[in-house]
Amino acid sequence: MKSLFPNKVILALGLLALTACEDFLVEEPKTQLTEAQVYGSEENIRLLVSGLYTQWRNTKQDRGGFMFTLGTDEAKQGGQQVRENNVQAALDKYNGALNASNTSLAEQWNKRWPVVAAAAKAVYYANTDDIKAQASFIRATLNFELAMLWGPIPIIDLEDMHEARQPLPAVFASIVRDLEFAVEHLPDTQTDKKIPTKSAAEALLGKVYLYAPEESGLRDYSKALSYFDRVIPKHALLPVYADLFNTTLDQNSSESIYAFQFENIWPDNNMAQHHAGSRAVADLDNNTYFGGYDLILPTAYCYQNREDGGIWEPGDTRRDVSIRYDFTLPDGREPTITWTGMQDELEPHIKKYEDERTQGVQNFWYSGGNIYYLRLSDILLCKAECLNELGQTAAAVDLVNSTVRTRAFGGMLPAEYTWPASMSTEEFRAQVLDERMRELCFEGWRRMDLIRTGKLVQLVGERNPWAQAEGALAAYHMRYPIPESEIKQNDQINEEDQNPGY
Repeated sequence: MKSLFPNKVILALGLLALTACEDFLVEEPKTQLTEAQVYGSEENIRLLVSGLYTQWRNTKQDRGGFMFTLGTDEAKQGGQQVRENNVQAALDKYNGALNASNTSLAEQWNKRWPVVAAAAKAVYYANTDDIKAQASFIRATLNFELAMLWGPIPIIDLEDMHEARQPLPAVFASIVRDLEFAVEHLPDTQTDKKIPTKSAAEALLGKVYLYAPEESGLRDYSKALSYFDRVIPKHALLPVYADLFNTTLDQNSSESIYAFQFENIWPDNNMAQHHAGSRAVADLDNNTYFGGYDLILPTAYCYQNREDGGIWEPGDTRRDVSIRYDFTLPDGREPTITWTGMQDELEPHIKKYEDERTQGVQNFWYSGGNIYYLRLSDILLCKAECLNELGQTAAAVDLVNSTVRTRAFGGMLPAEYTWPASMSTEEFRAQVLDERMRELCFEGWRRMDLIRTGKLVQLVGERNPWAQAEGALAAYHMRYPIPESEIKQNDQINEEDQNPGY
């Protein structure tokens, strides 16, 4: 990764504006400045961190925002996407093209490390705890994601740099340190919603203790529970699940703990609907807000009812908020399958990212609702998992029934769909995985949920049609391959450092 950490700096996210400052240029008339000179002022560091938020948000924007959700038991690629791009198709097929040279994965890896590197500089040079806490939070989020998906990773810390892959105990210890600092120094509220609060750091720290791989030695249900208990009283579930995804309402509600801030105006649009919508609708009218190009579709398990082998129970309001089944246009026209001949163009699609504000006036590419990273219902389900693992299954069942499931059924949970207090630990584990899909589908947590529970190979093999047809999914696919480009560029990572199986 040597290319990410130059000794001399001409760049820094957000700092190019300094070239227009006459005093700055008169004071230091040089073509290159040392890091200490660039990062030596509080104003420069604040500019850097402001740029970090945009770069971090951009990892959730456009096609890349869905890459890690593909290849799960929750979501799959559309048929035309698989046919057009063998490299991307490998994310669902788990075939030989899922290898070190896979450019779809390399792109996601390469998007994250410059942000980690810049955050590390901000942590090192920041002269206020507030700015250091913000940079620590951003670095922790990306390191957590990278470590969960790729395993051991470098630790980028200017006080103790390790550009080689580090053991998971060290990686997760560094993530915990960053989040503990953020918890201590972030405020309870922020006027600017792109900046995290103390609650966001507490919630993520709890999730780190819950999600940390066993080999990290950091998984601790009691510690996770303690952080969740700090967060939960500060937030409240919205009474109506649909309001979470209504772009005409304030999406920074009492339920949102941290969300990536988007608008339906370029360059702040998320473009999610462009990839989640139906090509058949797009072919008929590209200003209809549920059109798109079939990059990501729900699996049959995710869109079918219980009686048909899926997850949905009668009366669960989340079903029709999360999944689009009807493709009738607002003016009554019915789309038909396009030139591709792919039947899945009119199979159920993701509905959560639709933005009605674009209807009739903008292409669906301009979809711009917030994308949730942390919200209360997720934390309630995480707390329930901790209670279950700590031998308090009845309390876990009661928590899920009285909050997430009651809201899902419109405020009145029918007796036949109330989980029994007598549920066993194992039964709860299975049920809560389904409940997380119902509540959080397509919000980015499913792959991590399957990895941490050891269920990826089994459930993806059973429920993802591309993986099932290919028959190549194996235990080593619990981790992605380290990109070939990283191995070539980083003197500290060699072929022998590659994840097993690749």
